[in-house]
Amino acid sequence: MTNSAEHSWTHAGHGLPQTVEPAPNTTAIATGLQLPAGFAAIAGDAELGPAITTNLARVEKKLREAISNSDPLADATSRHLVEAGGKRIRPLLTLLCAHLGDASRPEVVQAAVVVELTHLATLYHDDVMDSAPFRRGAPTAHEVWGNSVAILTGDLIFARASILVSELGSRALGIQARTFERLCLGQLHETVGPREDEDPVEHYLSVIADKTGSLVAASGQLGAIFAGADESYEDLLVEYGEKVGVAFQLADDVIDVTGVKVKSGKSPGTDLREGVPTLPVLLLRRDAAAGDASAAALLELIDGDLSSDAALAEAVAGLREHPVTNESWKIARQWSAEAVAALDPLPEGVVKSSLTNFAHAVVDRSS
Repeated sequence: MTNSAEHSWTHAGHGLPQTVEPAPNTTAIATGLQLPAGFAAIAGDAELGPAITTNLARVEKKLREAISNSDPLADATSRHLVEAGGKRIRPLLTLLCAHLGDASRPEVVQAAVVVELTHLATLYHDDVMDSAPFRRGAPTAHEVWGNSVAILTGDLIFARASILVSELGSRALGIQARTFERLCLGQLHETVGPREDEDPVEHYLSVIADKTGSLVAASGQLGAIFAGADESYEDLLVEYGEKVGVAFQLADDVIDVTGVKVKSGKSPGTDLREGVPTLPVLLLRRDAAAGDASAAALLELIDGDLSSDAALAEAVAGLREHPVTNESWKIARQWSAEAVAALDPLPEGVVKSSLTNFAHAVVDRSS
């Protein structure tokens, strides 16, 4: 029998592969960080700015440590999306909300790592379900290694998140479990579609509340919990996160038909071509069913053959000019406004203003 010590991997796969490059130090990571739109007030605050940036760098370093694997294949597949980058909005919200209490507690950074790992795990699964060719400008994992490897990698990353959250205690574990349940239910309900007696728009809003809003909500909540913030803040942060998460996804829907190529590498109309339900198309179907002739004509084009670039461009242009696109923006902005309203009881300061500005920013962007 071969001695396992001769191998470069452990039974559970934990640990760094022997060929891995040394991780950059926290200072080097912090220097290269750029905060997403809506968080400019953080960078401008002499105290909060350095604290958030330093902790974001710690999160980035710990993300790489968490997904590293002594099995070479598992290491490569797990690092794929982390190294592709990302806005890190969820861990940023965890770190920001922690400043409602004692943000220096080490559990705060660990909680931020957990929410980003959970998000990454869902992306591997979503890309397989959607047959998406690109993510963050890079080929998706299933395009490189196949569906089975991509799904198992998502499972592996979620397992790592579960290990980390278990170290934070039973309450955090409960929040994580309930959030993951909602993520799965959202994907399931999106896959099977609305029931015959269910309004398609309401069904869609519930799907994105589960798939996007739930994890954004958990991000802020965990930050407040592990910073020891006032317990009264938790419910309002959950409400804020749910609503701003929905607003973010609704804005993405509209951006897909505005004709602006987004930074992820996703071209305008990709959702139309792939038949992905989005709010503008659902509103168009509603209007067509109600007898709107212009909606019915445009819907016939959208439901037709969009394989050619010319046909897709015509569909995108038609939907962009149709009133349902403006209506979709109004709905997204309403969710954003409700998210801001949920923050009313928070004390005035950079945390509240940054959360407010972020809610505005998610519905005031082109990519």
